[in-house]
Amino acid sequence: MGLCDGRIVIVTGAGRGIGRAHALAFAAEGANVVVNDVGVALDGSASSPGPAAEVVDEIAAMGGKAVPNADDVADWDGAARLITTALEAFGGLDVLVNNAGFLRDRMLVNLDEQEWDAVIRVHLKGHFAPARHAAAYWRQESKAGRDVDARIINTSSGAGLLGSVGQGNYSAAKAGIAGLTVVSAAEFARYGITVNAIAPAARTRMTEQAFAEAMARPEDGFDTMAPENVSPLVVWLGSSASRAVTGRVFELEGGRISVAQGWRHGPEADKGSRWEPAELGPVVAELLAKAAEPEPVYGV
Repeated sequence: MGLCDGRIVIVTGAGRGIGRAHALAFAAEGANVVVNDVGVALDGSASSPGPAAEVVDEIAAMGGKAVPNADDVADWDGAARLITTALEAFGGLDVLVNNAGFLRDRMLVNLDEQEWDAVIRVHLKGHFAPARHAAAYWRQESKAGRDVDARIINTSSGAGLLGSVGQGNYSAAKAGIAGLTVVSAAEFARYGITVNAIAPAARTRMTEQAFAEAMARPEDGFDTMAPENVSPLVVWLGSSASRAVTGRVFELEGGRISVAQGWRHGPEADKGSRWEPAELGPVVAELLAKAAEPEPVYGV
């Protein structure tokens, strides 16, 4: 018996990299997997159903069950069809892993509107749209009196938690995903749905050029940047064992797992009436002196 035996799982962007590792790991633990991938290039251009079909073949070769899906997760109707694929192929849905995305890196002063819109669309809307359609299905199941033990696992990034120079569009999208995670966790809890996110560091098409030197394979036998290192926590979060965990963001790198602690209420000053602009200089200085120093932005 695997940890996710019989559970029905959708993994978006599962044709390569981290998404492929997730799909294979879920299948190894007994899950039925919908392998979603549009098959785009690193910058989002072109498309091919090939990568998803190849992963489905890999799962079949290991004795698992999987079907491909090539819908665009950031298209409203496409996201709905993705959920329908799971329902028609396997008769239900238990887990949605939002992972799809691409990069169009550029310093903000050189970033154009299309490059901004494309990255925000695929990452942020590409998380919201599948989650919205999946949650509608689970809410319907809950209202019909059927037991729901559902999971959504989103993919944020260290760039979203701390920022990353040259990735303003990507950082904004990934920060939005972290915010979307905590809101949806609060709203969906009543239907039996937990929502968590990961912020992984791993070697993928999106990272191998920017961090090639840091991601060189070690010679001690443990590849700390292998995408497969990320998947065990994702599989556990997708299992019934994780039902008490929701609204959390986990950072992952190699064998290290940590819980990210984001914006929190810090030092405060309360005058009890409206402040005058001229008096706020020393007030802000005192607050900053009491506050923890922010973590540095990646690339600074």
